[in-house]
Amino acid sequence: MEITVKTAQQLRLTADEFELIKQKMGRTPNFTELCAFSGMWSEHCSYKNSIKWLKTLPRDGGRMLVAAGEENAGLMDMGNGFGVVFKIESHNHPSAIEPFQGAATGVGGIQRDIFTMGARPIASLNSLRFGNLKDKKTQHLLAGVVKGIGHYGNCFGVPTVGGEVYFEDCYHTNPLVNAMSVGIMQANKMVSATAKGTGNPVIYVGSATGKDGIGGASFASADITHDSVQELPAVQVGDPFQEKKLLEACLEVLETGAVVGMQDMGAAGIICSTAEMSAKGEVGMHIDLEKVPTRQQNMKAWELLLSESQERMLMVVEKGREAEVVAVFEKWDLSASTIGHVTEDGLLNFYMNGTLEASIPAYELVLGGGAPQYTRENTEPKYFEKINAFDSTALADIQDLKATAEALITLPNIASKRWVYTQYDSMVGAANTSTNSPSDASVVLAKGTGKALAITVDCNSKYVFANPYIGGMIAVAEAARNIVCSGGEPIGVTNCLNFG
Repeated sequence: MEITVKTAQQLRLTADEFELIKQKMGRTPNFTELCAFSGMWSEHCSYKNSIKWLKTLPRDGGRMLVAAGEENAGLMDMGNGFGVVFKIESHNHPSAIEPFQGAATGVGGIQRDIFTMGARPIASLNSLRFGNLKDKKTQHLLAGVVKGIGHYGNCFGVPTVGGEVYFEDCYHTNPLVNAMSVGIMQANKMVSATAKGTGNPVIYVGSATGKDGIGGASFASADITHDSVQELPAVQVGDPFQEKKLLEACLEVLETGAVVGMQDMGAAGIICSTAEMSAKGEVGMHIDLEKVPTRQQNMKAWELLLSESQERMLMVVEKGREAEVVAVFEKWDLSASTIGHVTEDGLLNFYMNGTLEASIPAYELVLGGGAPQYTRENTEPKYFEKINAFDSTALADIQDLKATAEALITLPNIASKRWVYTQYDSMVGAANTSTNSPSDASVVLAKGTGKALAITVDCNSKYVFANPYIGGMIAVAEAARNIVCSGGEPIGVTNCLNFG
């Protein structure tokens, strides 16, 4: 197969990026290699258009136990020798195409980011945005997303303790589905997503790989149109009961001390986990793809690399201790297969039945390594002129306060969200103290730590639309106030920024 600029563009790479890849490789990549770059250089994985600005966020603090952005989630000191792990992540495009599975797998993915570090998830939250509620499509999306969040969270056994739902016409085509997870762990037992130790085995654990979710990372970075429904295979399919077993098995296997590093096979699947773990450890990997458990026959190398099938982890373990690890996963009726080993040359070499299918320097694939970083031109939107010209003093006085109040409480953004949150199990685990005594932020007992955590997710999107700088400040301030009003001390902030 001849690889050309057109091939690269079909994989959502630009002509300039294709030339950069050839320069880095010292040759024209084959199709499998180009697919790997497509996934890893997507905005979803590389933040190539936004990392410049994300780096300006405050990233230091006395309670931080890992540097911001260095691991799968944030880890902060909560006292008494324990740490709180937390992260929020979007699953917007899959939810726009298949709302139930899109939202469900968003919940599953964020939980794996928590327990891959060695933490036990104790709470979930979500932040949702939909179009006009009178629209049939919005009603379909709302029903599917809420059902998906409830299904996965309720079955997985972690309480959904808070969230928000807003409606605005601009979200008609592309709803926002942001899922947050919070977990606790002993602060000195964090497992890093790092590969090291030449010759150490690389073990694939969890569910088998299928063709669902192929190209999901680049799909998540593309424009959504009415034709996007044709990309249904890019939406993953989740199994919360399988993930519950994976959680328990992972936490148990970490107690053996045999695990060197572990990472969720999330966005971009095997290529992402192998690349990021290798680049971080400044090593390479030899991977035999025919050893990857599959649930569909005759999967090609690029399909195996890019599949985002759910409930899977990649582990590097100490050489000679493979049997200990496999035994734990067999106990939980989960697959554990040695698919390769760590090398010292920095290359990701993927073989299929002895044939080398791809050879790529791990460093060149990842954020902070060879992935491009752009500074995009920006101009102030025209609509700012209209907003800045608005004069609130020119508004007429309200004549009938009672009628106005009654009209306001019927607006979807103000009306009760009881229909939504009653579909979520908020009491599983019996640690949510705020179910019967509602507060500005949820207060959840962190059992065994002598502590409780106050948790919230907040944003007023209209403020951000009117003035992104001040609106961003208000979002942080609102969240902090809600923590304080519930008796908590704000110790950390995470964000999930959703842009066009």
